[in-house]
Amino acid sequence: MRRILAVDDDKDILEVLQLILEDSGYEVETLSDGHFLMDKIRDTKPDLILLDIMLGNLDGRELCKYLKKIDNTLNIPVILISASHTVNTSLNQEGAPNDFVAKPFDISTLLSKIKTQLNAA
Repeated sequence: MRRILAVDDDKDILEVLQLILEDSGYEVETLSDGHFLMDKIRDTKPDLILLDIMLGNLDGRELCKYLKKIDNTLNIPVILISASHTVNTSLNQEGAPNDFVAKPFDISTLLSKIKTQLNAA
């Protein structure tokens, strides 16, 4: 079973994501504090990361750039999610996420993007 790590400081969003993804056959881990991202990745070894851009005082785009520079995480697909930002124009830059989903997200679009990234990994 493929494992997805969902990172968002909104616990309601995490709960919805977990329900949707588990119902679609994925094993889901959640994290509400980006400061513990590397520990959670080490402990859970996710196949894909859903990462909110606005994580309290952290920027998910910066976390993504960091993940894409480290040998043991650079190949993990990262899909950024946000209600207030778009990153479509920067998807091809160094350290960019593999994809982006805007909140509120369409469930079928989200699942399609996840499946695409997992198949490409």
